Amino acid sequence: MKEQVFTLSAAKSSATDRAAFIRRTYGHLAVAILAFIGLEYYLVNAPFAAKLAMSMTSGYSWLIVMGLFMGVGYMADKLARSESSEQMQYLGLGMFVIAEAIVFLPLLFVATMFGGSGLIPTAGLMTLLLVLGITATVFITRKDFSFMRGFLTVGAFVAFGFILCSILFGFSLGLIFAAVMVVFAAGSVLYTTSNILHHYAPNQHVAASLALFSSVALLFFYILQVLMSLAGGSDD
Repeated sequence: MKEQVFTLSAAKSSATDRAAFIRRTYGHLAVAILAFIGLEYYLVNAPFAAKLAMSMTSGYSWLIVMGLFMGVGYMADKLARSESSEQMQYLGLGMFVIAEAIVFLPLLFVATMFGGSGLIPTAGLMTLLLVLGITATVFITRKDFSFMRGFLTVGAFVAFGFILCSILFGFSLGLIFAAVMVVFAAGSVLYTTSNILHHYAPNQHVAASLALFSSVALLFFYILQVLMSLAGGSDD
């Protein structure tokens, strides 16, 4: 049976359709996060974890990993937005969760081995509190933050430029870069949450959950980097 197609955004749809869309989106986000945690736990504790983490970050390997991740992310987003098949949408979301788990492996391996047992849970809690605050801001004010797209696009290119230069020239980005990226990622969560309310159609819950998962994961990544830098566990 073909999925119902909506021409209106969730904000302009009926209250019932809007509420169902929001429930499905955040339900899928929760499942994606739980799947990510399970995959990451397996990867970090696998016998090959140290070797894989080292091979991913040695020389120009990280540049290749990032390139592959962006390619997979693009394909996953296209699949998640597919209107022809719900199975393809879930395939896209699943692909992206797996890709994120692999990309996170080096950072989480170092945090687990050298950062202490409380570092990752602390980063997770801080991420959760920030996301809850941003979500409440969007849903209470109902303001459309889609105007942020240009700023975020430029910021993403600038950030990628710094990351590329750090790989090519072998310098550390450090605490300040990680802190700036926390602000950038929080802006991305704000922008995505606003889009969920104002611009996604009620049948686009898989694509919406993928976009939100991507932003939340980015926020967690850099919060963890900040905490590791402050703890003296890593300057990367």
